[in-house]
Amino acid sequence: MSGKVRARTAANTADSATLTVNERILKECHTLYADPDNGLIRIAENLDLSLLAPRKKISVLLIGNHSAGKSSFINWYIEEHVQRTGVAIETQGFTFVTSGRKRETLTGNATLHLYPHFEPLRQIKGVTDYMSTELSTSKQKKFSLVTFVDSPGLVDGDMKYPFDVNDAIGWLGDLADLIFVFFDPIGQALCKRTLNLVETLNEKHAERMRFYLSKADEAGHESDRQRVMMQIVQELCKRPGLNRTGFDMPTIYIPSPTSKSRCVNQIEEVCKDIEKTINQTIQNTLNALEKDCEKIAEIIDRKLQQDSENSSYNLKAKCRGFFLGILGVLMPLLLFIYFLSSAASKKVLIDVLGKNGQETLHLYMAPVRGFFSAVPQDYHPQVLGVFVVFSLLLLIIAKFSSRRVPTLSRKQKRSFIEQRDYVQSHVKSRKQSLYGDYLKQSVADHDL
Repeated sequence: MSGKVRARTAANTADSATLTVNERILKECHTLYADPDNGLIRIAENLDLSLLAPRKKISVLLIGNHSAGKSSFINWYIEEHVQRTGVAIETQGFTFVTSGRKRETLTGNATLHLYPHFEPLRQIKGVTDYMSTELSTSKQKKFSLVTFVDSPGLVDGDMKYPFDVNDAIGWLGDLADLIFVFFDPIGQALCKRTLNLVETLNEKHAERMRFYLSKADEAGHESDRQRVMMQIVQELCKRPGLNRTGFDMPTIYIPSPTSKSRCVNQIEEVCKDIEKTINQTIQNTLNALEKDCEKIAEIIDRKLQQDSENSSYNLKAKCRGFFLGILGVLMPLLLFIYFLSSAASKKVLIDVLGKNGQETLHLYMAPVRGFFSAVPQDYHPQVLGVFVVFSLLLLIIAKFSSRRVPTLSRKQKRSFIEQRDYVQSHVKSRKQSLYGDYLKQSVADHDL
């Protein structure tokens, strides 16, 4: 097992050299789970344990009314124009924006092949036809560790979507690491569909949700901007679960060299929030890796302990069955010898067994002879029948008491021991090394 691990590690060295530390950590953690030969998922399957491989990137779901600035924010973050802005709502669906080796657009089916954990989206009729992925080679900010999910613009009225947009956004919200809600101060920020979705998502994912007043530079004077923000906050706070104190809604807009707005732009706080979530995800992934290793080792130890107890039980059952079986066979055998010796003359026994043999047989048959001499002759057949039945009963008991419980084969035990040692030594060692690499980015060497 260790030889394969070393070979695979050497093969991945070239690829790892081009990755950032955080990218390498998440990728290696994913590999430790998903490796087809020695991955934790494969090991766990043999132990009837279900594990999921951690994702290599965090996902950020953006929701808001039409023209709220979601696509513009993505373009600004990656510093590349991959998302069309101001697109008519009729043509807009879900767009995944992630980093890749080359600039490319993928269809809905290709998107679900790229993200297997989003496969259940197929169950929502029509959504696959309005789904795509934009691959970008951008290395700006933390884009290599982020997948943005740009959702359809939300509007009220008679607008009909080609799929159940509420169900789709709700399902994606369950998988997203962050949910950004953009409120447009000059659009339909207070549309009921947006507020209803925000309320639904907040019930389960309040800690992941962030609210922003987008396009804040277009809201007019400061007094106008404050009035719009107050209206949005008041509408949100009317909803159960959203009426929390200290409601935070930073003002953001896409910075421009020609912009003369005096509005405070907190868009960098969004970037910090993404970075903070990435760091937290890395820590959670490494912690989960250690817990899963301990869980696997614990199950293997329990199986080996159970196998040892089963082996001990089988040995005792074997001895017990052997003793009862011997006793069940010995009783009718003694009776047979007794009646045979009683029927034969002393001279015949001496001729067959010799004088010493005849004397030994006479000596050992004395208890049986004494027992039958104390029983009246008329009852000998009944007594003999009782002994035969008792012997059969002993043989039946011997058969059932000698039944064994399943035990592991030598090959299985060796495999379990190798897997436990691999998890406890190699995987945990890699986890410690990866944690060290992660902490070196922010902690001095002498503090580690």
